[in-house]
Amino acid sequence: MKSKFNVFNMTCSACSAHVESAVSKLNGVKSVQVNLLTNSMVVEFDENILDISGIIKTVEDAGYGAESADNGQESKEKENDATQKNHKDKLKSLIASIIFLILLMYVSMGHMINLPLPEFLQSPFPFAFTQFLLTLPVIIINSHYYKNGFSRLIKLAPNMDSLIALGSSAGLVYGIFAIYMISYGYYTDDMNIVHAYAHELYFESSAMILTLISIGKYLEEGSKKKTAAAIEKLIRLSPDTARVIRNGKEIQVKTSELNVSDMVIIKSGETIPADGEITEGNCTVDESAITGESMPKEKKAGDKVTTATVCKSGYVVVRCERVGSDTTLSKIISLVEEASSGKAPISRLADKISGIFVPIVIGIAIITAAVWLIAGKDVSFAISCAVCVLVISCPCALGLATPTAVMAGTGRGANYGILIKSAEALELLNNTDIVVMDKTGTVTNGTPKLTDFIVCGNVSENDSKKYLASCEKMSSHPLAQAIVSSLDIDTYNAENYEELDGMGIKCICTGKQILAGNAKMMNEYKVDITKYSNSAEELYNSGKTVIYLAIDNSLAAIAGLSDTLKDNSKKAVAALKKMHIKTVLLTGDNKKAAEFVKNEAGFDSVISEVLPADKDNHIQKLQADGKKVVMIGDGINDAPALMRADVGIAIGAGTEIAIDSADVVLTKSDPYDVVNAIKLSRATVKNIKENLFWAFFYNVIGIPLAAGVYYPAFNILLSPMFGAFAMSISSLFVVSNALRLTRFKPEKIKINNKKEMSVMTKTMKINGMSCSHCSARVEKALNELDGVSAQVNLEAKEAVITLTGNVSDDILTKAVTDAGYEVVSIS
Repeated sequence: MKSKFNVFNMTCSACSAHVESAVSKLNGVKSVQVNLLTNSMVVEFDENILDISGIIKTVEDAGYGAESADNGQESKEKENDATQKNHKDKLKSLIASIIFLILLMYVSMGHMINLPLPEFLQSPFPFAFTQFLLTLPVIIINSHYYKNGFSRLIKLAPNMDSLIALGSSAGLVYGIFAIYMISYGYYTDDMNIVHAYAHELYFESSAMILTLISIGKYLEEGSKKKTAAAIEKLIRLSPDTARVIRNGKEIQVKTSELNVSDMVIIKSGETIPADGEITEGNCTVDESAITGESMPKEKKAGDKVTTATVCKSGYVVVRCERVGSDTTLSKIISLVEEASSGKAPISRLADKISGIFVPIVIGIAIITAAVWLIAGKDVSFAISCAVCVLVISCPCALGLATPTAVMAGTGRGANYGILIKSAEALELLNNTDIVVMDKTGTVTNGTPKLTDFIVCGNVSENDSKKYLASCEKMSSHPLAQAIVSSLDIDTYNAENYEELDGMGIKCICTGKQILAGNAKMMNEYKVDITKYSNSAEELYNSGKTVIYLAIDNSLAAIAGLSDTLKDNSKKAVAALKKMHIKTVLLTGDNKKAAEFVKNEAGFDSVISEVLPADKDNHIQKLQADGKKVVMIGDGINDAPALMRADVGIAIGAGTEIAIDSADVVLTKSDPYDVVNAIKLSRATVKNIKENLFWAFFYNVIGIPLAAGVYYPAFNILLSPMFGAFAMSISSLFVVSNALRLTRFKPEKIKINNKKEMSVMTKTMKINGMSCSHCSARVEKALNELDGVSAQVNLEAKEAVITLTGNVSDDILTKAVTDAGYEVVSIS
């Protein structure tokens, strides 16, 4: 069983490492992933040994809070509301801290730039005590740092809050000590002590540390929200309500209350609330939210529709098949969340360091203070250096380096139909050596088309095509259906229809005997095909299926059928080769067909005549030399190979099997998205490396500077205030750098092969138009439909409609009816 949890009070990578360590030690836990960025945890465990309450108790015993997050979309919305409220509360607290800090800085340092101070504050004791009073509100407002920090310290698992609490407390305690020493000086009438300690107050450092850290945290939180924007955007895609038919009545219900088999009414402009099948009506659907495909698709009764897609025009009734957390949208959201919660292999180094980083920093701070005291420096100097070490060494940047980049990368991919299931897959794509592609449905369209038609007799090409289509339309064979679909021509009536097993079809059309089949059939009926044997051989060598057409036992035509390349297959292979990635075509097809596709698409090599069960073995052979192999298939017959590959990519509309067997799902079925996925991976890994470099570099430079290592030689010393500022900036830099990934744009390839567009003209008779405003309204309603161009004649009460797309009469009628007019006829 796999469950998700919200984890509270985590402030740095040391926290997430501690929670992960505590939960992983539980009996029954198979895997655990803690994400500091989203304050979440995903645990896979044996429910016969362990339950959710046991996991929550372990997190609480470790000093943090937790709750189950397996409550669907409603829980996510409540969580988002709570997060927004928390963000507003933090802003109020921050503003209050800044106000008191400004007053404190005015009192403590205003005299340095000749700002006027009230006369009573120019006396040492009121001067010191007023600073203490102004510091207290800042301490109280930010008391959570002390509660969390010292709590973690007591449990011997210090975190970032521990560093902040120790650093701020050191300045505060020393300031209080200074007030007592000033009082002691007055009591003993030793003004040297009074004036000495009046200049050694660190209240402003304590308040400044807390305020600067809070400012950094607030800005960082805002930036982190942007990296999670893709998930929030996906959640908001689903509509809040749906219109359903229950007990014969049309009622409106919450989307969360939909049931399987509910009949949902969808009108023009509405978002589809569930996955299902159209039972009534026609519509044009914008599927860009799920597939990334910009062109709307025509849908009719029997077609499937998906949650979060939009009905652009038309009216349909949909029977719900998957609702709630079972919809395609919910599964996409889960995939993105799982990927962003996961850890890339590159992050393991940062995790190991973060787990021991805070104790080491505390040790360095103690050593720093001791060394300076031994060197003869006064207590205030030693404490200042120790405090600076504590606050500058916060491991936030280190902990945020990987998850921010992973979340930004996977979220950006989801926006373009590239669904990456894990952070590991995202990183492994970066190291791709070989890309193996299945042929049918991946490189090719998966359905045969009529590609060649050679006229061999005296019958015209048009008539030959009519006879062939007339014969084939009676058959349910895939090749016969492909011929009829490709020809799209008027046909004759076929009589005495007969299918001959292993050969073809025989029938009578217009009194003539028509034969359509293979060479064996032609030989059986003594049809001479030898004259055109070279033409047929060329088609065979191109990997095409050859169909002979004979009319009254005389050869009339030869048809060649082939599964054609997808529009972007050739460009995808060329782009992969340009990236120095070897390309392999892996198929069960015969050698000639495979070689033809290999040469046409430009693959480096081909492996043909392979059974689905044997594809797994070929992947292993390619991996034998330590090569990183990416396998791309349709996710069904290629499932074993997809799971065997270092990264399995399912190309298709995100079927159940594809999601289960592949590491990456490309919802648009575009081969070029393989290139985009690898480019996204490379951009993300580069971003992670940049983040880790700067996080390590910052600490390597910052800690010696804070400890005063450069002070003896260069007289350079960092104050605790600048240390806090530098720490906040480092975290903000890492998150902002990751945000650059949200600007990643997949390369769009223009398709050069222009398809012929059929144009149809219809005349619509309309009642109810009485003025130019009426005709303009009807004209506008029709022209807003995709693929429709209309001109309305008010006098003739008709509209002349030019169609460049497949728009049904029902959609045209509905557009005019919705505008308030009556359609009499369409011809």
